[in-house]
Amino acid sequence: MSAEATNPEARSEARPELRRRGRTRLDLRRLGRAALLGPTSRDRLPDAIGHVAEAHRAHHPDADLSILRRAYVLAESSHRGQMRKSGEPYITHPLAVTLILAELGAETTTLTASLLHDTVEDTEVTLDQVREEFGDEVCFIVDGVTKVEKIDYGAAAEPETFRKMLVATGNDVRVMSIKLADRLHNMRTLGVMRPDKQARIAKVTRDVLIPLAERLGVQALKTELEDLVFAILHPEEYEHTRALIAAHAGERDPLPAIAESVRVVLREAGIHAEVLVRPRHFVSVHRISRKRGELRGSDFGRLLILVGENADCYGVLGELHTCFTPVVSEFKDFIAVPKFNLYQSLHTAFATSDGHVAEVIVRTRQMHRVAEAGVVALGNPYATAAATAATAATAAAAASGATAGSAEACADPYEERVDPTRPGWLSRLLDWQQSAPDPDTFWSVLRAELAQDREITVFRADGGAPATISLPGGASCIDAAYAQYGEAAHGCIGARVNGRLTSLTSRLSDGDTVQLLLAHDASSGPSADWLEHAHTPAARIAISSWLKAHPDGAAATTTAARAPLSVVGARGGGGNAVADLPDATVRLAGCCTPVPPDAVAGFVVRGGAVTVHRVQCAAVEQMRSLGRTSVAVHWRATADCRVTLLAESFGRPHLLADLTEAIAREGVEVVSATVEPPVEQRVRHSYTLQLPDATGLPALMRAMRDVPGVYDVSRA
Repeated sequence: MSAEATNPEARSEARPELRRRGRTRLDLRRLGRAALLGPTSRDRLPDAIGHVAEAHRAHHPDADLSILRRAYVLAESSHRGQMRKSGEPYITHPLAVTLILAELGAETTTLTASLLHDTVEDTEVTLDQVREEFGDEVCFIVDGVTKVEKIDYGAAAEPETFRKMLVATGNDVRVMSIKLADRLHNMRTLGVMRPDKQARIAKVTRDVLIPLAERLGVQALKTELEDLVFAILHPEEYEHTRALIAAHAGERDPLPAIAESVRVVLREAGIHAEVLVRPRHFVSVHRISRKRGELRGSDFGRLLILVGENADCYGVLGELHTCFTPVVSEFKDFIAVPKFNLYQSLHTAFATSDGHVAEVIVRTRQMHRVAEAGVVALGNPYATAAATAATAATAAAAASGATAGSAEACADPYEERVDPTRPGWLSRLLDWQQSAPDPDTFWSVLRAELAQDREITVFRADGGAPATISLPGGASCIDAAYAQYGEAAHGCIGARVNGRLTSLTSRLSDGDTVQLLLAHDASSGPSADWLEHAHTPAARIAISSWLKAHPDGAAATTTAARAPLSVVGARGGGGNAVADLPDATVRLAGCCTPVPPDAVAGFVVRGGAVTVHRVQCAAVEQMRSLGRTSVAVHWRATADCRVTLLAESFGRPHLLADLTEAIAREGVEVVSATVEPPVEQRVRHSYTLQLPDATGLPALMRAMRDVPGVYDVSRA
């Protein structure tokens, strides 16, 4: 995209070690001017699309190449006369980007849009022309990667361009595939730029594009982008790492011999597998050197074992762990539990008899293709038989000179498109970006969101749809609340995780089951300390907006410690309990508040009064140990009784009023009530109640539990 360039060979010359070592992954560094244009003079462009066609046919033998040739003709003619800063014809840039994607296995529509990705931005070609010539799908993708006008947005042009691109990616991930390949070629050819501009572009690549490549699973692009950014932003460490790799190149590498030993083991076990030595890229070597200090020969690469079926992966694992000494701490199963970016493999390590430790990756060939190319390897996730037929008809009509379609506009980039493959992180990003109209807020929050390198999945306990919620690692119940309920989560007052009550600030783990408890009081809202425990942008933006709009409400919802609040009625006594002791005063014990038809025991205390306890009460044994006189107690025929109930709830405004109202609706009189100071947003209420009929106690307790915020009611 309007990229400044220098000699394409310069970057590969700066990194001879990787080229000489012959990496087994898709080698995207071999693309240069000669590969694109052939040995022709600079003033005459050949039909360079042939190189793209050759790479494309390697992955898609039956692909219709006529649309690619037409796209190339339009791109070459529209860019004719434009030059890159290196002095090369500008057409070399869209060709290089398209060749990168073709090597990764992108389908025809992606390559067509890639050839045209700068035409609308940098030439007189319009979106309408692209649509008429190549159809709505190509038009949509080209529009998605086209920058917004800097004259309209000023300093906000870059954030708004990424916002537009991400929204388009939510409807078609191929938009971001082209952007990543575009940035890779620009980073390869960044040498003619001023150092300050190189650093600025490298930082954006590091903070935004590399995390996006990781999340989309395009490791082949991500690893090279990491190395290029590393060389620009950390030149001294880059040179040190390059020296380490160069020194290792002159030494004996133990990995080929270890790989041969593994081949023998697998061959004897009857497992058909391809065992390769996979050198680490620069950043990986740098990380491992910081982790382990001095590096040994086996630290500069890993073994990659490719098999045909999933079951073979575990067969290989069993043979390795049987015939070698496994390093248990290095084992990871990303086949049973894939990463959130589609990645699947088994990771393990074993020690050899001479002390070398070999790290091993085991995967099927299909897993390998997805691990390298990510979403690019999935082709068109939106294709249907009808859509494929329509695309073919459009291409045929255009090839014959007819106009495809009607006068409809290019597909709306903001129109929601059904995509069952859309990852959870992308859905979250699309949701919160709507709440961040300020470009600076969007830009800073986007970088923070992409910095999260781990994702967890939690399950909804209420059985609602969707059944799962995707969250970044370290997310709390607060994040789950806003992911599930949006702004309605302002009224969240608690949560149950795996069936157990917990605070909203509790961190969630992968696989947890979450039940979120909401207050129905419109005045409920988040407290300022929620921001300390909210990790997702959606939660932080929503909480900040509410606090800004309710400055008084924020203060009102804080849970400062208070003295217990007591409400005391006028009644007392023993209710309808009768002691077999003439003229004795009978009192119901406050520790257990017995009610009919509880089995009870009475004891004479000071002053000749009789206290009545439930027989299960701990005080009964204490009374007997003190030698208190036991008195038989029975219940009168009358049905009224007195009982003390404990209600545990989450703190919120008007809770006491709602509880007393629920009690009153049951026809029960409040004798006394005590509210303890809140602890971690939890409040404990104690009510002594006079019931007209003991049989109404279960219904009363249910009514109290139904009050929003109350999670438990029990007898004292």
